[in-house]
Amino acid sequence: MHIGFDISQTGTGKAGCGYFAHAMIKAMLEIAPQHRYSLFPSFGDFYFDASMPVLIPYSGENVHCGPRHVSREAAGTFWTASDTETLLGRPDIVHANNFWCPIQFTSTRLIYTFYDMGFVVDPAWTTETNRLGCFYGVFRSAMAADWVVAISKASQTHYLTVFPHFPEDHIRVIYPCSRFADSTLVGQRPKRLEGIDAGFYWLNVGTIEPRKNQRRLAEAYARYLALDGTAMPLVLAGGNGWLMDDFEKYLSNSAIAAHVIMTGYVSDEELIWLYRNCYANIYPSLFEGFGLPVLEGMQFGAPTLASWSTSIPEVTGEAAILLAPEDTECWAQAMVRLVANREERDKLSAAALSQAHRFDWKVSAASLLQVYEEALASPKRCVVS
Repeated sequence: MHIGFDISQTGTGKAGCGYFAHAMIKAMLEIAPQHRYSLFPSFGDFYFDASMPVLIPYSGENVHCGPRHVSREAAGTFWTASDTETLLGRPDIVHANNFWCPIQFTSTRLIYTFYDMGFVVDPAWTTETNRLGCFYGVFRSAMAADWVVAISKASQTHYLTVFPHFPEDHIRVIYPCSRFADSTLVGQRPKRLEGIDAGFYWLNVGTIEPRKNQRRLAEAYARYLALDGTAMPLVLAGGNGWLMDDFEKYLSNSAIAAHVIMTGYVSDEELIWLYRNCYANIYPSLFEGFGLPVLEGMQFGAPTLASWSTSIPEVTGEAAILLAPEDTECWAQAMVRLVANREERDKLSAAALSQAHRFDWKVSAASLLQVYEEALASPKRCVVS
């Protein structure tokens, strides 16, 4: 097969979507190097990374870099042209990974990764520009994609609810996995945690934004302290997102200011250390397509308290304490209980390690290659004029 694969979000500042594309292409190159791969450092006109490395970090005899563009406008012109398919060499497969979706292909089979539509559930979770751009891409996928790859059963169900005309047998659940290949790594302590004892802090990992629910987590932590919970720091590890510009000021003016550490964006090495050494990983997200920080924490044995919303129970199985994301009192009570019951914490840690082993990039990549084969063996679903 000639596989065209969108790597546009795999640069140095990658987040969930970028980690999915990065790990998936690495796994496919490992298990199926015989195919021809064209990797696209820019893809469409919605997302553009001007700092994408000149040398792509994926190598192989049959690996080639696709068209490069110096601006979002140039990328948009190329990817929306009527002859884009021909200019790409008419690959058998083009796989879109960054929400944008082409619609003009006449023979190339289009595969579309669907992450989530939280922006449809609550407009307050993102900006209008992002909401419109994401929905535009997902809507076009419902018209033009030959197959959709959903990253969880919850995402699959939501997609088919919003787009009931899409053929149910052409959307396949393929789970993401951890970005970390080696579970024995010890990582490196972040500088912001100098002086904090290993095993003596609560951890939350994720971009600071409304959907991740850090404001309620701060309220729950304040209530935990009011219940005479052990004054372990709350560490918030993640870069600033949108619509939370006042969050640091809110924390600095609160009664818990001295107990909260915001690390900002952390390196992989620092993140490993944080997961491995936390008292528990706390993830109260309101809505997820998958919930990668939950799985990655479990990979390093982090006892887990997580929201029971959307896809998260698929990730945790029975290896976590699941709670209502809006109920700050129940989060505070769960934290108090976990501090008082070290045996329960240790059981959660062991269960987390066992659950994490259920997710494997090679298995996911093999499933994706099977989707490609099925797409090629079937008539093209439709051509949008």
